[in-house]
Amino acid sequence: MELIELTEALRARADHSLEDLDPARVQRAKRAFVTRRVPGWRLAAMVHGRSPRSGDLVLARVERLGQHTGLQLVDGRRAKLFVGDEIIVAYGARYAPNQFESALPDDLEPCHLVAAGGMASRVLSKHRRIKRPTQITPLGLLADSNGVVINLADHALPRIDGPTGAATVIAVAGTAMDAGKTTAAADLINGLVRAGRQVGAAKVTGTGACGDFFHLRDAGAIEVLDFTDLGHGSTCGLGLPVLEAITLQLIARLEQAGAETIVLELADGLLQAETRALIGSDVFAERVDRVLFCAPDAIGAVSGVDWLEQEGLEVCGIAGSLTAAPLAVREAVSASRLPVLTRAQLNDPDIAEPLADGRLVSPVSGPSATRRVARQ
Repeated sequence: MELIELTEALRARADHSLEDLDPARVQRAKRAFVTRRVPGWRLAAMVHGRSPRSGDLVLARVERLGQHTGLQLVDGRRAKLFVGDEIIVAYGARYAPNQFESALPDDLEPCHLVAAGGMASRVLSKHRRIKRPTQITPLGLLADSNGVVINLADHALPRIDGPTGAATVIAVAGTAMDAGKTTAAADLINGLVRAGRQVGAAKVTGTGACGDFFHLRDAGAIEVLDFTDLGHGSTCGLGLPVLEAITLQLIARLEQAGAETIVLELADGLLQAETRALIGSDVFAERVDRVLFCAPDAIGAVSGVDWLEQEGLEVCGIAGSLTAAPLAVREAVSASRLPVLTRAQLNDPDIAEPLADGRLVSPVSGPSATRRVARQ
């Protein structure tokens, strides 16, 4: 046992009450997707009286159903929730303009289930269309048999060297949540796979959930990873060095898996703090070859492209929900002079491959790479 773990275990026993857990109780609890890398045998006890930290696992009881009536389990199945259910989730803040803004509590008082992937925190605000959050009561922080509280970071994939720079990296960013980023990323992956590429995919920022994860896998990616694989249930509040490390490690692992093209998805929009910091990072600019930008309308697309190009990033095209409207597509093409790609076009290998390589010619302007500007 490491010294730091021994110290925490002694402190837990001295300063906080420790309750052994019946393995059958653990087995009955509905266990969330974000906890999937934690071995079940470690869930042996509960610690009471200690403030939670981001990533700490907690056993909680469902008190009142709200927005989230189901929980994504470790295998990806969505389980229905019932009042009185015991669930195993992780603490973490959330930033989701179309759903919840939430913060990490400083106690084990009642709080909320803020994401179906299994994140617990205290809601600060919500979108008007969204129902009140599902309320849960934490019963205790989950610990091992020595009383050491279990954190997602304890079970992150080990760090590897790299990335090597061998793979082409395409980032998919957007104006905001629900701009069509995951759909565009999956369609691009499918088009590249149909072109014969070995494609890896990763979600770099956001809140842990399995929907996007399996969507990208179903598109044909040989490997799909996200920040939860590196020990973070949510990237909300993480500093730039950590975000850069997550990005580089995800790319390195996808290269190791054999990906020759990598598609990275960034959560929410350009104004989200972590996404904005990462996009402005030299590390991001050096390792990401080009960006596919998603937007719900033409003005959002043009503004976003201008923002990215001011950061010195090459935008290879525009996609997203705006492509449902032919008039919006014409507006975006005319104003941006970039290719604007529908879902069918992204799935087309004859379009997806040159797009990823920066060779796709816009019907208006010629090669999109001519719009690239130097980072100031």
